[in-house]
Amino acid sequence: MKQTIRYLVGLEGPSGFGSNSTAEQVTKDCYSFSTPHNLTAIITGATSGIGAETARVLAKRGITIVIPARDVEKGTSVKEKIQKENPKAKITVLKIDLSSFASIKRFCTEFLSLELPLNILINNAGKFCQNLEFSEDKIEMTFATNYLGHHLMTELLLEKMIETATQTGVDGRIVNVSSVIHSWVRRDRFNFNNMLGPKNYNGTRAYAQSKMAMIMHAKELTKQLKARNARVMINAVHPGIVKTGIFRDHKGLVTDSLFFLAAKFLKSTSQGASTTCYVALSQETNGVSGKYFVDCNESHCSNLANDESEARKLWKQSRALIQRR
Repeated sequence: MKQTIRYLVGLEGPSGFGSNSTAEQVTKDCYSFSTPHNLTAIITGATSGIGAETARVLAKRGITIVIPARDVEKGTSVKEKIQKENPKAKITVLKIDLSSFASIKRFCTEFLSLELPLNILINNAGKFCQNLEFSEDKIEMTFATNYLGHHLMTELLLEKMIETATQTGVDGRIVNVSSVIHSWVRRDRFNFNNMLGPKNYNGTRAYAQSKMAMIMHAKELTKQLKARNARVMINAVHPGIVKTGIFRDHKGLVTDSLFFLAAKFLKSTSQGASTTCYVALSQETNGVSGKYFVDCNESHCSNLANDESEARKLWKQSRALIQRR
């Protein structure tokens, strides 16, 4: 209840920001982080919504942006809009299908061939399927896109991030965009094989499970990176409920009147991108890893999301699946 009131009123938390803060506001004083080096960020899902806003604001802060896009035309359109506002912005658009292991490998190979540094990886792309669909790898589409695709991309780019951090002295940052809806996931429903090919499909449940997996991924990878003394941090964020394409996909589940009322409490796109930008750039998050942020402040996730053994189990199962495919 207290957190809900804080959200509705827009009260600031310990970071000095809250639910009403915008991406530009939270990065206004982040030039000290970006000035010493030419930073590069990869942002998935940046062809629309909060991903596009994240790309715009980070480009405004002088960061080179790489947009992995399923629809290259859309990605190019975002690039042109950003450069119209900021002619000096450096943006590259590369083809990818996050639901395809083969496509992800091609993207990573192409990116690495550019010989750019990699300081920031924002795993933002999200898909919601009302009906059961499968990827070309025969995996339920939501789980394949939202979690497994990001898991594989992160793995393939991790050594580059570690190398960049070592060479520049600037810690790398990975941001997994999750959702408060992860707390809806029941422990007895969080079964890896069933998530790959559910017998009784429910779109909302599949989406929530994929967002639970993104938090667990951040928790487990934090342990592995600390064991290696690697200068790369990874955290998960809840952007808030934003009126984006995914929200519109849910519209059929509620009445028009309820949708109208709910829309009054939704964040703007810039407010929705604020927590991602804050975690990616703020000096206050230096050295912070394995945490969950809401409204630009560290918050609590569910007991299941904090279960280290479950996170380790998910990691092992994900690795085994990817190696088999």
